[in-house]
Amino acid sequence: MAIEIKAPTFPESVADGTVATWHKKPGEAVKRDELIVDIETDKVVLEVLATADGVMGDIVKGEGDTVLSDEVLGSIVEGAAAAAAPAAAPAAAAPAGAAADAGEDDPVAAPAARKLAEENGIDLATVAGTGKGGRITKEDVVAAVANKKSAPAAAPAAKPAAAAAAPVVTAAGDRTEKRVPMTRLRAKIAERLVEAQSNMAMLTTFNEVDMTEVMALRSKYKDLFEKTHNGVRLGFMSFFVKAATEALKRFPAVNASIDGNDIVYHGFADVGVAVSSDRGLVVPVLRNAESMSLAEIENGIATFGKKARDGKLSIEEMTGGTFTITNGGTFGSMMSTPIVNPPQAAILGMHNIIQRPMAINGQVVIRPMMYLALSYDHRLIDGKEAVTFLVTIKNLLEDPSRLLLDI
Repeated sequence: MAIEIKAPTFPESVADGTVATWHKKPGEAVKRDELIVDIETDKVVLEVLATADGVMGDIVKGEGDTVLSDEVLGSIVEGAAAAAAPAAAPAAAAPAGAAADAGEDDPVAAPAARKLAEENGIDLATVAGTGKGGRITKEDVVAAVANKKSAPAAAPAAKPAAAAAAPVVTAAGDRTEKRVPMTRLRAKIAERLVEAQSNMAMLTTFNEVDMTEVMALRSKYKDLFEKTHNGVRLGFMSFFVKAATEALKRFPAVNASIDGNDIVYHGFADVGVAVSSDRGLVVPVLRNAESMSLAEIENGIATFGKKARDGKLSIEEMTGGTFTITNGGTFGSMMSTPIVNPPQAAILGMHNIIQRPMAINGQVVIRPMMYLALSYDHRLIDGKEAVTFLVTIKNLLEDPSRLLLDI
């Protein structure tokens, strides 16, 4: 019995996806809940798992193909796993017999390989199989297409999507260049950044914050904090999230967004925290951050960081957000102008902490200072509102007791 392998059900914010990697080839044994194929969207990579034991059947959508929500990707032949291995053994033990049964013109080949060969006029009898028992795989046919000398003009069309997505290296002497297609995530990031620059009246205001009190508080209680909260470490980001959510309560326009001719004021603070991953910058969202404790914030951020590194972030975790915080200081940035993430109205940029001489009460003292940047949509937020919002965050961080006293 053949079971269809379908693409995940995408939310409304995701129009389609791209087949990134097939982890199984036709004819290979498959176990229930085993990873079959990765689908890359504009936001995350989604894993499609096997729903039954069996053998991998036909692949309908190749690597690089665009797929819609719930579209059929391929199939699994249920319960055929036990028969898959014996079927391959005779071909390996007696290839001559197999050739006699199949005929010279019909060597053993995977369905996807046979289809690709037919599309590109490749004689399977001339292709050396590298699969089990000499089976011709899709990759073998791709290599044959690439090496086809008689029709070089047809080679680009003959390559499947997976081959087209491979890096292209060119060399002129000792000068080399590598051309790599953008991932969907990188392309979407580029699109949204250009959109933000084009459609917003974006402006950035700066300030600096003395981190002495926060650093002293963290140093004094970090061990007790970690012990009390089951290994959750106390970092700086939780202080910034708490300060930002308090400031958002006082300045609701910074937590708002524009929808057509309407201004939408959000009665909650869903704070996006920018996290770096191998695939680019992603922004998972802390829901209702205004009601979270420092430990809950730190635990949430740590969980997001691990998921981002492992490529396990879900679309739901990446969707929404009313305000964003990004920390370029992690990489040594001293100053930057972050770009607002539409439809949000503002983004807070943190930077490196630098020991600098400061004039305090007529004396020059060395203090750990950080530059803060607030980029905002001037269509919605006035300059005075933006500056006062940033000063509020500065004051709350320089005297953390204000967060407890709500002053």
